[in-house]
Amino acid sequence: MDKIQALATELNLPIAEFQADHLALRINDSELARLAHQAWSEHGSTISEAMINGRPIVVILFDEPIKVKGWNIECLELPYPAEGKLYPVQDWEHVEFVIPSNAQSADDFFAELKQAYPSFEQAVKEGDFKLKLSSPKGEGERLANPTVAIKNKGVCIKLHPHPLKAVVESEQGL
Repeated sequence: MDKIQALATELNLPIAEFQADHLALRINDSELARLAHQAWSEHGSTISEAMINGRPIVVILFDEPIKVKGWNIECLELPYPAEGKLYPVQDWEHVEFVIPSNAQSADDFFAELKQAYPSFEQAVKEGDFKLKLSSPKGEGERLANPTVAIKNKGVCIKLHPHPLKAVVESEQGL
């Protein structure tokens, strides 16, 4: 989380104000992902195994939130590897933070973020950051949850308007 906080500082993002929603673990091997899923399931329950972008993405709701640097993180996102894609490192891939919004698209969400945090917009323009806007959607998902991802030096922060648990509940009609 120290690297996440350092990246947020470079971006002029006050992440201490935001909910650290979930952690994502990146794994290249399907069998290792299955074993990680099994091991993490000892600390919570699988609330989703949705197919997103052609591969399963597992969401585990922890029995007790993981406490890290003042945040209570309630979920683990475990994407199974996409066929033919290898990541340079198998490790924690990103942390997602919730910034409440009613935006329906990634472009609209990014525009809101730039308006709410002008120094963030300036940092993104001037810095050497990789920016990705996306609107991943699981089967049956009713709650739009556009994503703004900012990456630098192997560290990634993702921002979205709704907690992952709420998105999963929307998939399940809850």
